[in-house]
Amino acid sequence: MRGGPRSVETGRGPARIEVTLPGDGAGAADDRAQRRSGAGARRPAPAALLVLGHGAGGDVDAPDLVATRDAALAAGVAVALVTQPYRVAGRRAPAPAGHLDEAWRDVLAVLTAEFAGLPLIVGGRSSGARVACRTAGDVGASGIVALAFPLHPPGKPDRSRAGELLTGLPTLVVNGDRDPFGVPEATAGVEVVVLPGQRHDLRGGREDAGRAVVTWLAARGWARPE
Repeated sequence: MRGGPRSVETGRGPARIEVTLPGDGAGAADDRAQRRSGAGARRPAPAALLVLGHGAGGDVDAPDLVATRDAALAAGVAVALVTQPYRVAGRRAPAPAGHLDEAWRDVLAVLTAEFAGLPLIVGGRSSGARVACRTAGDVGASGIVALAFPLHPPGKPDRSRAGELLTGLPTLVVNGDRDPFGVPEATAGVEVVVLPGQRHDLRGGREDAGRAVVTWLAARGWARPE
């Protein structure tokens, strides 16, 4: 882990980031990968940087985010988990979209400077996925990972947010087929993986979500799975 969680100042107050490098042992799979490569071996540079944000009122310890982080680390990807300023301040009610986007862009400016030269993949779960989609072009992302993308408010399919996925960048969506927020349809550049029996939290399918993300990253040269 690169120094543990730390604060980053944004135009909307301090955010918190937690950066983990492959081989730092943030999960069992990463521990196994480190042992296979040799504890004293010089580790290669990460294949990419994956930056993930949390859902509305949630935290970065959500099961699908943790599973995705661990799977990505084991595949040679550096991972940054970002906590928005409103959550750092202890509030559960989400900030307005513009505030979320501004803080995210400020955090990404710091991270991209630290990891210059690496492909940048942005994403998150639910609200965090929406933020990543809206700002992907601004921050210079190469691709997007959207976990539990909330296609519409529950019971209101007429209020679709599908347009947010149309960024022109390669995008992976992982949703449960029982998600009350709906399931987006695949379109050009947007791949959709549907997990049977899973609702919005993806709790029972978190390992499947992590594997789907790594498979998608590896197909584009952004991961090195064992």
